[in-house]
Amino acid sequence: MTEDMLDPDRYWFAKSAIRVAKFARKFPGLTSAFLGLVAACGYPPLHGWWIALPALALFVAHLRTAQSARGALWRGWMFGLAHLTLANNWIATAFTYQAKMPELLGWAAVPLLCLYLAIYPGLAALAAHLVSRRAGPFAFGAVFAAAWIVTEWVRSWAFTGYPWPPLGLMLLGGWHAQGFAALLPVLGTYALSGLAILLATIAVVLIMERRIVLSAGFAAIVAAFMLIPTAKEGRNSDVRYTLVQPLITQDEINDGSKFEAQFQRLASLTGPSEVSRIVFWPEGTIPDYLEEGYPQRYYDRMTVRNPATGLGDPQFARERIGQVIGDQSVLLTGVVNLDIGTRDDSVLGAITARNSVVGINPSGDLTHHYAKAHLVPYGEYLPMEWALGYLGLSRLSAGSIPYDPGPGPQTLDIGEYGKAGVQICYEIVFSGQVVDQSNRPDYLFNPSNDGWFGTWGPPQHLAQARMRAIEEGLPVLRSTTTGISAVIDADGIVRAHIPTGLADSREGLIPAAKPPTLFARFGNSLPLAWATLLALLGLGLPRLLALRASRS
Repeated sequence: MTEDMLDPDRYWFAKSAIRVAKFARKFPGLTSAFLGLVAACGYPPLHGWWIALPALALFVAHLRTAQSARGALWRGWMFGLAHLTLANNWIATAFTYQAKMPELLGWAAVPLLCLYLAIYPGLAALAAHLVSRRAGPFAFGAVFAAAWIVTEWVRSWAFTGYPWPPLGLMLLGGWHAQGFAALLPVLGTYALSGLAILLATIAVVLIMERRIVLSAGFAAIVAAFMLIPTAKEGRNSDVRYTLVQPLITQDEINDGSKFEAQFQRLASLTGPSEVSRIVFWPEGTIPDYLEEGYPQRYYDRMTVRNPATGLGDPQFARERIGQVIGDQSVLLTGVVNLDIGTRDDSVLGAITARNSVVGINPSGDLTHHYAKAHLVPYGEYLPMEWALGYLGLSRLSAGSIPYDPGPGPQTLDIGEYGKAGVQICYEIVFSGQVVDQSNRPDYLFNPSNDGWFGTWGPPQHLAQARMRAIEEGLPVLRSTTTGISAVIDADGIVRAHIPTGLADSREGLIPAAKPPTLFARFGNSLPLAWATLLALLGLGLPRLLALRASRS
């Protein structure tokens, strides 16, 4: 059927579709980029899954029409470039707080990063074309979903890894609904991304076959999964918590003249307690060094001084914190610790830093320590420093001391307060890398400074913490400087939260953990197994259909 054969009154929709198809064939890269932008609207804060999934379906159909491997790679890369640039626009906001660099560099940094990140969707598109270009739409979509799972998993660890955001994030329901993320315990995050492509493929097949009733029913089922809230509320443990959000904005977090006021705000929100509890303070709220053994010149920079000596004194600072939390409390809080001359490639006396969480008891003793393993690109290190440093970019965290990564997931045994797994800031987004499997915690503590990241970063960060909770069957407690702080149960439901821009605290009982999920037992071997199954389905389905046709 051609455009000239259509009655404009009766077939206006078909004529429009033909014109769109002509445009897509003429401008495949631009079409892919547009669909990538629309699909990124499925993530928080917009959470427009209802428009993102149709855009993804159109991209699957568009990708299937690629005439060459180069064309498929180009379409996948352009989709990824636009998609990931919009989703990661919060990185640019962070540059507004770095006086050494013009804000314009921040808006350049995001697409520069995504020039690399888009390689992975491009490779997935290329794999689907090479393997299934002659297959039917469902077989093609199954192979594309399998390839996406594998490439997204690789993106999570290659060159230190950057998985933000996984495509499956658009399938997470609202704060009190799981959506398709209810399947995370048996799929894993990267297989959930494959499910998003599979759902889009089913929509393509139904529309191509003009199954109007089935298409409407399929849309209703998807909507029901995404919108129906989780009815039950899970059990609680017997561990009481106080979660603090002090509202220390990025404009004042490094202002020495405000450090004492910030501490007093923390103290007042923490308050005394007559019952045993664990207190959670966020990342970036204690500017002073609390460990012993540094050269005095580092303690001289402290805002807290021992009145007896007039000198910066880490013991005095810790004891003051112990007095704030009270006799029946322990504290987990973010700090910066130093390593003096311990880096293998450094000269004697060189200094490196660790973004850390420490435990402090009422006596002011440091009882536990965790060092962040996944450092933030641009924040704590500069990716491709050889190129971006030449352009004038530098990392965004204050100071010039380089950060060293920690060893990875650890569980801190805090006695009567249970076993805490710690993931600092964006470490929580790394699926399969947040729990010490040999020593499973009772809950995860995720302190963060989200004040860098504008309006898009914090809700996406919270959503990915919810995915870790569902995936691992563990509650997550998020304490942030500016919001969104939250208590998330093991079903990923937000039990309590503190909105952005509010200084406040929350108290209650930590939700109970669930038994280890299938994903908790097998990790990312689980989504890779699903990828294998989808690939086999995509490869085998055309043969089965051909065999059936020959027998009939």
